[in-house]
Formats: sequence, C-alpha cells, structure tokens
Amino acid sequence: MTRGSGEKVHKKTVLMVTTMSSFLTPMALSMVHVALPTIAKEFLMDAITLSWVATAYILTAAALLLPFGRVADIYGRKRVFILGTFVFTVASFLLGMAWSAGPLIAFRVLQGVGSAMLFGTGIAMLSSAFPPGERGRALGINVAAVYLGLSCGPLLGGLLTQYVGWRSIFFFNVPLGILIIIFSLWKLRAEWAESKGEPFDLVGSLIYCAMLVALMYGFSILPGMAGSLLIATGIAGICAFVAWELRTGRPILDINLFRTNKVFTLSNIAALIHYSATFAIGFLLSLYLQHIKGLSPQNTGIVLISQPLVQAVFSPIAGRMSDRVEPRIVASTGMSITAVGLFLLVFLDAGTGMWFIVSALALLGFGFALFSSPNSNAIMSSVENRLYGVASSMLGTMRLLGQAFSMGITMMAFALYIGATEIVPQHYQMLLKSITAIFTIFGFLCIGGIFASMTRGNLR
Repeated sequence: MTRGSGEKVHKKTVLMVTTMSSFLTPMALSMVHVALPTIAKEFLMDAITLSWVATAYILTAAALLLPFGRVADIYGRKRVFILGTFVFTVASFLLGMAWSAGPLIAFRVLQGVGSAMLFGTGIAMLSSAFPPGERGRALGINVAAVYLGLSCGPLLGGLLTQYVGWRSIFFFNVPLGILIIIFSLWKLRAEWAESKGEPFDLVGSLIYCAMLVALMYGFSILPGMAGSLLIATGIAGICAFVAWELRTGRPILDINLFRTNKVFTLSNIAALIHYSATFAIGFLLSLYLQHIKGLSPQNTGIVLISQPLVQAVFSPIAGRMSDRVEPRIVASTGMSITAVGLFLLVFLDAGTGMWFIVSALALLGFGFALFSSPNSNAIMSSVENRLYGVASSMLGTMRLLGQAFSMGITMMAFALYIGATEIVPQHYQMLLKSITAIFTIFGFLCIGGIFASMTRGNLR
C-alpha cells in the first residue's frame, strides 16, 4: 500500500470512529428524555429530583470538557477518546442497574465524565486527520451523525421504554460503546499529542469547573435569589480564571486566543447564541403538540423528527460548501434562516395547521445545518494543530452552555406566565403566551448572533 492510499484509509477510519461516537452520545441523551416520566414513577421522584437526571449530565460534561481537551492535547487524543468511550459505556451499564434516584443521578455524573472526554477529542481528531481543504466535508458528516442520533433517539427510546422497560435504553448503549472501543483499538493507529510534555494547569481547571457549575446551576434556578448569588459567584470566577490564565505559563485556555483571534472568538460566541436560541425548541413544541393540539407522544415524536432529519441531510452539503466558500457567509446565512423559522413559531395558536409547524421545523433544520458545520470548520481552522483539543472542547462547552441558557430562559418565562403549577387546560392560554414570548426572545437572540457571525472575518 502506498503512503497516499494508507493516509486515505486512515482518514476514513478516523471519520468512521468519530462518527459512530457522534451518533451514540446524542441518541443516548434524547432517549433518556422520553423515559423520564417512567423513571420518575418507579423511583417516586419529584420534579426537582427528576430534573437532576438531565442537569447532572450537562453540568458535568460542560465543566470537564475544556480540562479533558487539554489533557488530550498533552497525553494523546486517541487515548482520551477510547478512555471516554469506556467510561460512557460502563456508566450506561450502571444506569441500567440503578436501584434508586441517588445512584441514578451519580451514574449520570459518571456518564457526563465520559461524554466530556468524547466531546473534547472527536472533532479534534477529525481536524488533525483532515487537511483544511477536506475538513469541512468531514465535519459535515460528523454533524449529520449527531442529528441522525437526535432523530433516532426519541422514537427508539419510546419503543424501548414502552415494550422492554426504561433500563433497556441504557443497556442499548453498551454494545455500541464496546464496538467503538474494539474498532478504535484495532484500526486507529495514529496518535495526536501536539502539546506532549507540557504541564497541565490544575489550578486553572479547578477554577474553571467551579465557575462553570456556579453559572449553569445558578441560571437553572432563576429568578430566585440563590440563582442570582450563584451567577454573581460564577462571574467573579470568570474574572479569577482570566487573571490566573494570563499569569500562568501553560494555561488550560490560552486567553490570547480570544484577544488576538477574532475568528475563534466570534465563532464561539455565534455558537453560544445559536444553541441558546434553539435547544428548547423540541421541549416547547412537545408541550404545545401534546397539550394544545392533543397529539400522542408517538405522533409528537414523528412531527419533531422533521427538524433533525433535515439537519442530517444538509449538514454534509454545508460542510463541503464551507471548504470552498468563506464559512462566515454560509454560517450567517444559516443563522438568518433559523431566525426566520423562530419568528414563524411566534404565531402558534390552538388552530395552527400541522403543515405550518412541520414547515417551520424543516426551515429551522435547514438553517441549523447551514450554520453548524461551517461554524465548526471556522473554529477548528482558526487555530494551530497543537490547540485542536482545546478548540474542540471550547466548541462543545459553547454548545452545552447554550443548551443550559436556552432552558433557563424557558423556565424563567414559565415562572412568570404559568407559575409553579401543573399544566392543565385552564392554563393552556398562559402556556401559549409563554411559548410566544420565548420564541420572540429566541428570534432576537439569533439576530444578534448574525452580527457576531458576519463580523468574525475571513479564513482565506
């Protein structure tokens, strides 16, 4: 085999392994959401405790993404990727064996640890294996796998929960995780550790984790006083983190990346805004379709699939486009289309036709596809090779932070319009008003994101 053909085969192997991982983790996450009511019934969990089943995972993954990205740059991305898959797989098995609410939440934390290792290395491995001219296409395929996982999760989770039991949704991850580990050990020959030998910034990592947990948890319990105090603590933590990172010789996050790299900074801000404006769409429409329109959970899942399916189809195309056209142009176009889709959803009422809802979701899926792959391409192509792990982790952190902020905005609106009560028919009008307000906020958020995306500058 010639060197050129060998490199080609190896690139395909990297793409296959990371794509399988990118399919597994979002599918596992979306399957859990469907099973939560059944889990709550078995373990007699109240709403706050149940929310921690989701929150514990997101908090852990977001807090550890950046530290693990730096660890991967120093000790090897393949090594951290395989270890992360192992931890995720073991946690999935333990979740299936959970005997009460406490162990269930603890094992979700462990699953978040594994996910942080995977999120912090997958895109970095792809960026290391594929040169700039081919990177957008590879990232597009990877993003398509994410959306395919999100598409399969709700339906598969619903079927497994209904006919086999909720524990099966966690056991389902185990053979897939084992397959990824075996394939990686067998076929993935190269290792990437461009920062090998450099020290790990433990103090900076601890400050970063504490700051992020305070911010995310505080935002989740707004508008209460405790939430405001935690957010203030998190903001103070940001200042302490920046001060420390500017002083230390080998920081976990090179602050100069944000001070001197305009493309990197504004691309990450655009990602944060986009996820903040879109993550809660499925949650809101699930409530709308089941409470206002009277659809069953199964039919609701079928309607909601229209968005991730469109994303899965068009993400590879958008990725290839960003190899030839400036990523900021493709991504900004996608953000604009997303804003239009969000403003369409502002007009939802009890009489809105199903065709209108599906069309708006398809438009949102198209906008998301045009934004996500090119924006990821811009972030990864704006840094040098030795920082791919950190850049990949920063992108993942923006995604998880955006998801938390999106749900925070939703919860605040519900608190203002509905209050801490069950959603019953007499509250449906207030539910509609809160949904209208939330989609309006999301739409204007996207407009702000368009400016961040357009002004980031050119890569080529």
